[in-house]
Amino acid sequence: EGVLSITSLATAANQWLAPRIGTFQLRHPSIAVRLDTSTRLVDLAHENFDVALRSGEGEWPGIESHYLFPHIHAPLCTPAMRERLGGLTRPEDLLDAPLIGSPDEWAIWFAAAGVGRQDAADIRTPRIIGDSQTLEVASALGEQGVALACPFFFSADLDSGRLVMPFKTVAHYGGAYWLAYRADRARALKIKAFRDLPFIPNDVKLVI
Repeated sequence: EGVLSITSLATAANQWLAPRIGTFQLRHPSIAVRLDTSTRLVDLAHENFDVALRSGEGEWPGIESHYLFPHIHAPLCTPAMRERLGGLTRPEDLLDAPLIGSPDEWAIWFAAAGVGRQDAADIRTPRIIGDSQTLEVASALGEQGVALACPFFFSADLDSGRLVMPFKTVAHYGGAYWLAYRADRARALKIKAFRDLPFIPNDVKLVI
């Protein structure tokens, strides 16, 4: 009971989970936290982890899942980049903008925004394609272009004005993010304490 082991995707851990871990440790100073951010999918049933932050449909055998927020992406950029691109008043304005991220994911967002180009082959070749949203948004903060990312993960940058979300349109990529743990350990004190944190992200006000 003295160590809480958590597994999470790197971006979710760095951008969203870390502040909540800090809150947990302030409330429960006797419990240490071990955080794993490897890319492999951990088997909660057989490996030494207590909780996981996972994306998917939330249905895994023997696992109890708590819904956190939807798997969505939206264009994010700096205020200066938005002005450099003419204010970005219409989604079509992004067709010729310096894009950051996967062409396939951008194609889905353009389709959600009602823009005619819906095939990844028609998307202008992105300037940067990273292996994590953290890297891609860091590039956007460095004035390299417009990144496509989950706004929940970057709420602090949005709240501070370092980033803006030019359009309310978000693209849904299926499934959601979940807090998951073995169902037979639901009453473990450290898991219950972590589960009872105010996880629902109400710090980003979106029209979804």
